[in-house]
Amino acid sequence: MAKPIKPLARPPLLHVSVQESLRSYIEDNKLSAGAALPPETFLAQQLGVGRNSVREAIKALESVGILETRRGIGVFVKEFSFAPLLDNLAYGLQASLRDVEELQEIRRVLETGLIDRTIEMIGEEDIAELRKLTDRMRQRAERGESFAEEDQQFHQLLFRCQNNKMLSALINIFWSAFYKASDLANLTNPNPLATWRDHHEIVEAVAARNVELARRRLGEHYSGIRRVIAMNRPEEGLDPIRQ
Repeated sequence: MAKPIKPLARPPLLHVSVQESLRSYIEDNKLSAGAALPPETFLAQQLGVGRNSVREAIKALESVGILETRRGIGVFVKEFSFAPLLDNLAYGLQASLRDVEELQEIRRVLETGLIDRTIEMIGEEDIAELRKLTDRMRQRAERGESFAEEDQQFHQLLFRCQNNKMLSALINIFWSAFYKASDLANLTNPNPLATWRDHHEIVEAVAARNVELARRRLGEHYSGIRRVIAMNRPEEGLDPIRQ
């Protein structure tokens, strides 16, 4: 019996092909942030397509933070930002706490893996600032208030001494995406003082220059977050997302 003819693969949409051409143009010419692209009319002529296809491609590249249009001036290469990735990551994860746990595990591995460099590099000024932050956390916990802002500042400050912009951006992305996707602000935390204590003990381990203890305290902190998530997750079979 003869095998059926395989259907033809669909060619990519025209504006998608134009996007790739524009990306290649930026890369081949080593255009940096602020560099102007040629006018739409010129691009359309060079690519042999209509202006609408070029316009759609530019809009798509704007949505992912590669280009920006300045009204009345032109189209420019945009300075790289993690913001579009953050927005898409948080949006994609918000429907499932199971995915949030995977994101949280990435955070844990990233921070526990790099805490040794913090201990090598951190100065007394940063340690003093971390202690002030944890003291504010304690005060808020005692009043039953959320301390999400201090929490985010804590994780940024803990690694600030490494002067690694990529690391800082990644920590911020994973923290913010996890916070948004898990709706952590509205999860019931039965023991906010325990969460404060986790941060306090991390700081003291770092101040003591004890890598293993700091790594263990970070791990325990993430175990506490995992327990809060588990406690707030609907039971299996009752969660409509998982059915």
